[in-house]
Amino acid sequence: MTTTVAVVGAAALVTGCTGNTPEASSSGSGGGNNAASSNDDPGDTVVIGFSAPAADHGWMAQITAAAQAEADRYSDVELRVAEGTNDVNAQISQVETFINDGVDAIVLLPFDGAAMTPIALEAMQAGIPVINVDREFDDPNAARVTVLGDNYGMGISAGQYICSQLGDKPDAVVAEVAGIDSLPLTQERSQGFSDALAECGLDVDNRVAAEFTVESGEEVTANLLQAAPQIDAIWNHDDDQGIGVLAAITNAGRDEFFMVGGAGSANAMRSIQAGDSVLQATVIYPASQAADGVRLARLLAQDKGLSDLTDVEVPREIKLSAPVVTADNVDQYIDSAFES
Repeated sequence: MTTTVAVVGAAALVTGCTGNTPEASSSGSGGGNNAASSNDDPGDTVVIGFSAPAADHGWMAQITAAAQAEADRYSDVELRVAEGTNDVNAQISQVETFINDGVDAIVLLPFDGAAMTPIALEAMQAGIPVINVDREFDDPNAARVTVLGDNYGMGISAGQYICSQLGDKPDAVVAEVAGIDSLPLTQERSQGFSDALAECGLDVDNRVAAEFTVESGEEVTANLLQAAPQIDAIWNHDDDQGIGVLAAITNAGRDEFFMVGGAGSANAMRSIQAGDSVLQATVIYPASQAADGVRLARLLAQDKGLSDLTDVEVPREIKLSAPVVTADNVDQYIDSAFES
């Protein structure tokens, strides 16, 4: 018997360049005790496809690479990949194709969660379980499982770390370089950051929003530095745009503050290891989410649960943690970090 699981895909995949091996956790949380269970024994053949936006920056590229690497771990998994796209209509068409092919599950990182909700509902109504990754649908009934990073938790982690460094400076000036302000994920990160700072009597004194790109990070940070002659700490939401943020800081000759990054890129972690910039820490937003989606799709297609849970069913939602990486623990995380 062949069970088909479709995952509609992102751009060209890179095989085997993630930290996910049979001995390594796909959780992105720094590893742990990952003894194999009977769930890893070969079962019915599962055909998995994968769909995500185009891999136009490091985090999204690693999302795709991790999904491929996870599929490669299993002899009973065949990965089908639709071309990564930022065109919602094209992604809808990809999902329609998988529905028409009669697949048994779809793993989907939507370019736009709201826009992809109707086609996901259609798949679910056709009896095809959907694993929703990273960007949530408008209707919880559109997914059998949702795998999420913790955007609010990222802000909490960044704010708590800054509080730990500046808690004895009630007049400290804190700045924030956000991502795309219209996205719920950016709003959640900023809210968590504000809430955590409030716990130690601090707030965000200067804030700008970039677009998750190097160019926008450099441009808005240059404006921020001109507007704020004195800063004690900066939180930048995204390590990809952080390349531009750090370039603007270097160009301005500023070093009176420390910076916390976001997402957890390898180049950010190397800088933290070297201590060669104002970047002192970064908060992980795991790029392993689609890999977890692939594994969950396999379990659902083979009528299995999670071996570490007593419940016989796969949970409806899994939210990954947002740990802070510093020079003290960077060695635990750098091998599974994505390249910007």
